[in-house]
Amino acid sequence: MLFQTDIAIVGSGIAGLSFAIKLAEARPDLDISIFTKEYPESGNTIKAQGGIAVVLNNEQDSFESHLEDTIKAGKGFNDPEVVRMVVEQAPQRLTELMQWGSNFDLSQNGDFDLGLEGGHSFNRILHKQDFTGFEIQTKLLAKAASYPNIKLFSRYFVTDLIIKSNEGVNTCVGIRALNLTKNILSEIKSKVTLLATGGSGKLFHNTTNPPVATADGVAMAYNAGADIADMNFIQFHPTALFEKNHGPLFLISEAVRGYGAYLVNNKGKRFLFQHDSRGELATRDIISASILKELSDSGEKCVYLDCRHLDQKKFADHFPTIVEYCRKKGINVETDTIPVIPAAHYQCGGIKVDKNAQTSIKNLFASGECSCTGLHGSNRLASNSLLEAIVFSHQAVKYLLPRLDKISRQPNSISMESRSRIAYQKGKTLEKLKDRLKALMTYELVYLTTPFEKENALKELKLMRGLIKQEFDKNCFSAEYFEIRNLVTAAYLVLEHAILFQKKHRPKCSTFS
Repeated sequence: MLFQTDIAIVGSGIAGLSFAIKLAEARPDLDISIFTKEYPESGNTIKAQGGIAVVLNNEQDSFESHLEDTIKAGKGFNDPEVVRMVVEQAPQRLTELMQWGSNFDLSQNGDFDLGLEGGHSFNRILHKQDFTGFEIQTKLLAKAASYPNIKLFSRYFVTDLIIKSNEGVNTCVGIRALNLTKNILSEIKSKVTLLATGGSGKLFHNTTNPPVATADGVAMAYNAGADIADMNFIQFHPTALFEKNHGPLFLISEAVRGYGAYLVNNKGKRFLFQHDSRGELATRDIISASILKELSDSGEKCVYLDCRHLDQKKFADHFPTIVEYCRKKGINVETDTIPVIPAAHYQCGGIKVDKNAQTSIKNLFASGECSCTGLHGSNRLASNSLLEAIVFSHQAVKYLLPRLDKISRQPNSISMESRSRIAYQKGKTLEKLKDRLKALMTYELVYLTTPFEKENALKELKLMRGLIKQEFDKNCFSAEYFEIRNLVTAAYLVLEHAILFQKKHRPKCSTFS
């Protein structure tokens, strides 16, 4: 059983893996441990369809344009210095991904086949057909496996951070991890901890996120006293495949609209130009709000993506995963429109970090979707997420390398074995709480209701938190318990931040403007 490591990384997506690889390359003497709640392929990185935004053609495109597009998409709530740092590092970080094995599509003349997505002024999206995340994830896992000092622990649910306080300074000295195979909760000490745990999409009934997206990193950081910011900035992707009683929903990539698909109502009419002059190339927040307005007015359950006018051979070559999934669901994209609805997709806020991915707790870092870096503002520009993760993991490594040897090791802890598994009746209660949470947390609640309505929902969340604390004691070592605890904590933060934001900005920030 592992009780100590130099570096504890929670999460095995692009943020965690790139951090581990860079540290292993620079310091072969370090013990680097990656913990993942399920398996390395269970997170969001592997599901990314669109690609990674990088300015490569400076004659047409520019860093300045990418910066402006990012800030416009984020409604100006971005940190301009962070945006500039990220877009200007993009070519270097792309080169590293390629050196580690990732490949991207090329055009017939041998240049990168750069795609266009909503909110971008130029074609600047590198992709591998419609499975870019799979390409990156598999190559990073293979690269990480080549380093003997990187060890990956699957089915280890990290539940809490171990914090040491001294003269008003809180320092992270390790993690508590539940071995889901053996049902043992242990303390694992570390010099440095990186949270790369992904988002909170499972808060919502309609989501594109995998089952593991239960806000674990945000919740454990908040419980440890770390600063959390902008949790109300939840991005809904406008085009998730509409399926009844199905979750997570299959994502129809942003790149499909960038490729030329139309968004139409049940009468076959395009409606987005009524809301934004960019039509299908408007940003995700505007398109999601426009769809919900259309559905509210019409009483319909979904709208449709129309790809029938496109070159079908080229479309199938470019989006093989989407075409095949639709086919399995009885949808022929050559002759049928694709039913879609908005679904919770990306958490723009999270654990507050600086330019080096440092949180407000010493020796605790965060990268990827669980962090709030200042890049996205209120709405993420398409294909900026993979880029953000590799840039901030790079920044963390660069900051840590000259400082690691000054961080002292902590004494080992003793393993704590669970005395009882969760009782059946308690399990049913947890499921009821999770169902109620999904029914409560909707786009309308977060973005369209009044502060008074949000405060009523907040009261219900307080009752849920109290019930969880009362009903489930420390002997309840189950993933279900920790997940619902984390989800309710994240929901509370989303609404709390939404109320504060709405009171401050609502008069000049309308969803349908």
